[in-house]
Amino acid sequence: MNILLLLVGLGLILAGANYLTDGAAAIAQRFRVPEFVVGLTVVAVGTSTPELVVSVLSAIAHNSGIAVGNVVGSNLFNVFVILGICALIRPLALSADNIRRDIPFGLGASILLFVFASDKLLHLGAADRIGRGDGIAMLLLYAALMGYTIRNAGRNAKTPENAGHDTEASADTGARKSIWLTVAMIVGGLAGLVFGGELFLHHATVIARKLGVSESVIAITLVAGGTSLPELASSAVSIAKGKAGMALGNVLGSNATNILLILGVSATIHPLDRGGITTLDLGMVVLSSLLLFIAAFTFRRRSIDRWEGAVFLTIYAAYIWYLIR
Repeated sequence: MNILLLLVGLGLILAGANYLTDGAAAIAQRFRVPEFVVGLTVVAVGTSTPELVVSVLSAIAHNSGIAVGNVVGSNLFNVFVILGICALIRPLALSADNIRRDIPFGLGASILLFVFASDKLLHLGAADRIGRGDGIAMLLLYAALMGYTIRNAGRNAKTPENAGHDTEASADTGARKSIWLTVAMIVGGLAGLVFGGELFLHHATVIARKLGVSESVIAITLVAGGTSLPELASSAVSIAKGKAGMALGNVLGSNATNILLILGVSATIHPLDRGGITTLDLGMVVLSSLLLFIAAFTFRRRSIDRWEGAVFLTIYAAYIWYLIR
C-alpha cells in the first residue's frame, strides 16, 4: 500500500508540475511576455518543481537527508542517466553558450554545494550543514545567473523576425485559453504539487524505515529518480523531435536550479544538516559536472558522443550498486 500511495503522490506531483507550467506559460504569453523569457523562467523552474516541493517540504519537516539527497540524486540522474540515454539515441552537439556559460555554471554550482556542505572536511565549522547564510548566498547567485542569462538571451532575441513571432504566438495562445482556464490550471497544479509532495514524502520515508535503508539513500535513488521524470520525459521528446539543444539546455538549467534555487530556498527555511549524505555523494555531483565539461572537448568535437553516453550510464549503475549493495 505504501508503494501504491508513493506512486499516487508521484503522479500528482508530475501532473501538478505539468499544469502549473502550462498555465503559467499561457498567462505569460497572454500578456505578451517574450517566449524566451517564459522558457528561461517558467519552463526551466517548472520542470524542477517536483524537486522543489519535495526538498522544501523535507526541510520544513526537518528531514534534511531527503532534502539534500533529492538534489544530489536528481543532478546525478540528470547527467548520467538522462544525458547518457539521449547521447546513445543521438550525439548531443554543444553550442558555444553551453561551453562558455551553462556547463561552467553547473560545475561552479556543484563545487559550491561541496564547499557549503563540507564544513568539517574543509575546517569551516564543527558540523556539516548548509546554513541560512549559505542558502541566501545560493539564492542571490541564482538571481544573478537568471539575470545574466535573460539579458544575453534578450540581446539575441531582439530581431524583427523573432519579435513578430513572439507577438503572434502570444496572441494565438491567448485566444486558445481563457484566463479562467489558465488560473484553474495554476491553482490545480499547485494543489497537486503540495498534496502529492506530502504524500510522496511520507510514504518514501515509511518505506525507507521498513527496509532499514537510510532516508538519504532513498532520496538519492527513488525520490530523485521520481522527481526527475519531467526532465527525462521532456528531454526524450526533444531528442525524438530532433531538438537536441533543447534536451541539453533543459538538463543543464535544471542542475543549476536544483542547487542554487531549491537548496537555497530549503536552507533559508531551515538549515540543512547533511545527514546520511556522504563526501562521496557530494564528490559524485562534482564529478558529473567535471565529466560533462571534459566531454565537451574530447576528440576536438563539441558534442557528447554515444560512447560517452555509455560511460555516463555505466558510472551511474556502479554508483547505485555501491549505495544499495
